Amino acid sequence: MSQAKSNVVQIGSPDAPRYFTLKEANDMLALIKKITAESYSELQVVKTRLQNLLPSDPRVVFIEKEYESVVKKWISKMERLGVVVKGLWLIDFDTGDGYLCWKYPELEISYYHEYTGGFAARKPISKVIEETSPDWA
Repeated sequence: MSQAKSNVVQIGSPDAPRYFTLKEANDMLALIKKITAESYSELQVVKTRLQNLLPSDPRVVFIEKEYESVVKKWISKMERLGVVVKGLWLIDFDTGDGYLCWKYPELEISYYHEYTGGFAARKPISKVIEETSPDWA
């Protein structure tokens, strides 16, 4: 009787470069979406508390620190998974020749951009695969 194989996510040093194939990135996406959704929800609560205070309220400083802490924790978790954080809720998976790009709450990894591009230069993955047949596809 064979046992079902489970995917184990490798957690490493944020300084160690990690390259992903499209399949590896997709395999990791469920975990990334879960972590990001939890952090997003946590931050929404903090934002609401902050918005309900007057700027002169002394509690603002403490709530701003809490806001910063939520964001830093999310960044740290993403970096430990080997992805590149490009902005709040925006990550890239390094392929060795560019990035597979995902932004919360997108349902899947659908875009790619070159190292010199960026979010504004994203192209649909299907078009990139059709035109260049990259190794990571």
